[in-house]
Amino acid sequence: MLENYAFSGTKINKEIKLDLACGLQKAEGYIGVDLLESSHADIILDLLKFPWPFEDNSVDDIFCAHFIEHIPKSLFVDDLLFKFFDECYRILKPGKFLKIVTPYYSSIRSIQDPTHHRSFGEASFCYFNKKWREENNLGHYPIKCNFSFTYGLDFHPEYETRTDEHKIFAVLHYLNVVRDIHVQLIKE
Repeated sequence: MLENYAFSGTKINKEIKLDLACGLQKAEGYIGVDLLESSHADIILDLLKFPWPFEDNSVDDIFCAHFIEHIPKSLFVDDLLFKFFDECYRILKPGKFLKIVTPYYSSIRSIQDPTHHRSFGEASFCYFNKKWREENNLGHYPIKCNFSFTYGLDFHPEYETRTDEHKIFAVLHYLNVVRDIHVQLIKE
């Protein structure tokens, strides 16, 4: 499948949309990328081995659901999470989107799975913004990407119809109010 898109060398006009770690639920209209041959992947690829076989600034859209929480923690200077985001940044075209879905840090979904290594909240994604890192004296962090971002929260059904004021209070004070965080990062 990789040769049909000619990522290395030949320029193509077709929009490239990748579903990273697609598993058995590849997003419609996306090229599935996964490590497992039993997945619905079009491209079999270990997403924790870098660089990926895509050209710089060649991808129009990246979707990645329920993967980043599985990225193992490693030494600070060689952190695989930072490398993953840097690689997404490298292959995305400027102004294009990386969409992430991951369990919210205060949800049991974030910690119940023994294969989860990390938890994420809204502020976690600030670390992928260059200006924020500079303003917070984190220029020594081993990451180069520069994403701005927006996010939305997937509320537990019991809270979906509550007022915004009640939702904000519940998010700040209770567990399991939010199931997942949906983040849209924009390549600056």
